[in-house]
Amino acid sequence: MTTAPSANYDAPWKEALERYFEPFLAFFFPQIHAEIDWQLSYESLDSEFQQVVRDAEIGKRFVDKLVKVWRRDGQETWVLIHVEIQSQYDSDFAKRMYTYSYRIFDRYNRNVVSLAILGDDQLNWRPQAYHYTLWGCRVGIEFPIVKLLDYESQWDFLEQSLNPYAMLVRAHLLTQKTSGDSEDRLTWKLRLVQGMQALGYSEDTILELFRLVDLMMTLPPELDQIFDTEVRRFGAENAMLYLTTIERFAIERGKLQNARVSVMEVLDVRFGAVPPELIDQINQMEDLDRLKQLLRQATVLASIADFQVLLLNE
Repeated sequence: MTTAPSANYDAPWKEALERYFEPFLAFFFPQIHAEIDWQLSYESLDSEFQQVVRDAEIGKRFVDKLVKVWRRDGQETWVLIHVEIQSQYDSDFAKRMYTYSYRIFDRYNRNVVSLAILGDDQLNWRPQAYHYTLWGCRVGIEFPIVKLLDYESQWDFLEQSLNPYAMLVRAHLLTQKTSGDSEDRLTWKLRLVQGMQALGYSEDTILELFRLVDLMMTLPPELDQIFDTEVRRFGAENAMLYLTTIERFAIERGKLQNARVSVMEVLDVRFGAVPPELIDQINQMEDLDRLKQLLRQATVLASIADFQVLLLNE
């Protein structure tokens, strides 16, 4: 039994939120989804949220998304989505939700709906409120949460749902389940991707979900080769559409990996050994254009510390 490499949860969730915002609310918070006027465009408020996070000075970033939507009654509302991936108890989680909310309100004078997805492996950890009370004064926040572990009892629903997040939740739970067994993870990963075509997804959706599952369910190199071989065999036996999709994905993955290697090689040649945590950070990057920019920066920055500061300030 081979121990599975560290899973990559953050990048798939971040990319899914960027691409599938409406399906996110439809899947996890259907009552909220029903009150939004989807005929009007929604707006991502990434720059506004980045400023709030810098001002708040609250440490490690997680997967967050701030979006402006319009309710059916015509009112503007800001929705803050926070995806918590940590596998251990975090006493500051609810306080962080409160801090985000009041910082946004203070800076932009907008009402904020805060939503949280808890992807940890502790069934009873369910923070939903933060408040403090003193001398008759009470200040705080309550917010809805979704615990991904609760979907373990809804596996049939996940297998039948066409919502992209049904696939992502399955991948998330299976990645947790197989953290100590790469062979088992390979088996489940193949089952997931082979089931995509049966659900009737479009080619573009298959490609995107395939990529997200592949990002999350990491395998050691020798099992990655087996995975690619099995997927190509399945594609050849079942439909050229599927095979073409996988080939497109393989080309994209190859370009990304080459770009990551180029950045690390330049850093190694210029500054010596690259810190393991920096290697992990580069290996999780999925933006080819950003990797090209980092390659240029790696050739001109004065030290590897400057490069790390550059990544930290993203």
